Amino acid sequence: MSGQSTTRTVPGNGGPGTARAGGRTGQRLSGLAVALGMVLFLGGFVWGALLYRPYTVPTPSMAPTIGAGDRVLAELIDGGDVRRGDVIVFTDATWSNTPMVKRVVAVGGDTVSCCRDGKLEVNGKEIDEPYLAGGTAAEFGSIPEVTVPEGRLFLLGDERSGSLDSTAHLTDAAGGTVSRGAVQARVDAVVWPMNGMLEAPTGFEQLGALSSPGPLRTVVALVIAGAVLILGGAAYGPFAKRAGASRTRADAGTAGAR
Repeated sequence: MSGQSTTRTVPGNGGPGTARAGGRTGQRLSGLAVALGMVLFLGGFVWGALLYRPYTVPTPSMAPTIGAGDRVLAELIDGGDVRRGDVIVFTDATWSNTPMVKRVVAVGGDTVSCCRDGKLEVNGKEIDEPYLAGGTAAEFGSIPEVTVPEGRLFLLGDERSGSLDSTAHLTDAAGGTVSRGAVQARVDAVVWPMNGMLEAPTGFEQLGALSSPGPLRTVVALVIAGAVLILGGAAYGPFAKRAGASRTRADAGTAGAR
């Protein structure tokens, strides 16, 4: 017997140190994912809180676009940014002391009337209004031709039969119009029930450019991405730790067998 040891090192066996290094790498990646997720999640919420306000619409005057009791998100904007077709939130003391939601169908300098062929007319052009309920007339009464003063807006509800809109205020001093300064926000989406973003009022494109949607989709994407990273990172840490421990036990068992 020579007295020499017969123990051999198995090539490729990293040992416990390799498992610990892998575990540390996993923990660092997990922490990085959680940190990035927190930035995206909180950043999206803060950005959304700065740009948007929630409102509840108590009446069906904007049905079927917005039903009674629906909750909407509206982007805070300056009244000067309002364009035809926008659904706005405004407060006018001659109408109500509470915020109201209506659709802008004409702006300063426009002429508006209804309904020679059953359609709303703005500046002599018939407006296609797909947001109205199927088979619904553009107006249940007639609107005499109104010229909208500069700096003011002519507003209608999408539920034309019972909406207390500009047609109910035609005898007012301003001919049923509302000042741009009364505008608080522009509705981007119905969030409860989750009907999503409002459709573009394409019927008004023949009269000029439409408003671009606000960044609500981007805000939601940031919040969702942040939540996924937070949950994924938090789950990855324990998973990597258990996987490392399993590899260590397996390596120890293999070495013992040899």
